[in-house]
Amino acid sequence: MAQMVTITPADWQRLWQALQVAPPEERYFVALQEYYTAPERAYHTLTHIAECLAHLAAVTPLAEHAAALQAAIWFHDVIYDPRRHDNEAASAAWAATVLQSVGVSTATIGTIQQFIEDTAHRHPPRSPDGALLVDIDLTILGAPPNRFAQYETQIRHEYAWVPWPTYCQRRADLLQQFLDRPTIYQTALFQERFEDQARRNLKRSIHRLYREA
Repeated sequence: MAQMVTITPADWQRLWQALQVAPPEERYFVALQEYYTAPERAYHTLTHIAECLAHLAAVTPLAEHAAALQAAIWFHDVIYDPRRHDNEAASAAWAATVLQSVGVSTATIGTIQQFIEDTAHRHPPRSPDGALLVDIDLTILGAPPNRFAQYETQIRHEYAWVPWPTYCQRRADLLQQFLDRPTIYQTALFQERFEDQARRNLKRSIHRLYREA
């Protein structure tokens, strides 16, 4: 059920141009595509990466480390298994392997890994750029209602192994955690653009999930 590929080799080349290094061996891009197009994925696909890259492009002037943010977007969900609790750390490790292979500096790799780990959304981001990234990653919560409904269906597909009543309860509890925050988004720009719609989407979805649990 993985979505149509919306990333091209040219997009991949632009990442390495931004990092000012030669691109890695082709096998890494092939492996990345295989991860993101795995049949068990429905939301965490190349479409999600393309959407995040588009949001980054719109706010690039606000970023201190735009190339590192771009890299973090590419790699942040490369390892994704809903049964695991270390997906971000595993994705960061895989990213480091690719980045080291083309001579990206240790400092830059560390920055990229920190950004990737910020997308676990367990703790506040550790930098203004990290705040931008987690906001970009959460833009789907503030999407138009039809896109948000599609997203919810896609997430259910990725958790199809969880019994429906259990899924409804756990999913509603997770969404409630976002709703309970003083603000869902870290930055003023994303609060202005997405906060109100995100809260409407979450309230509607939580109500439905609790009703069906």
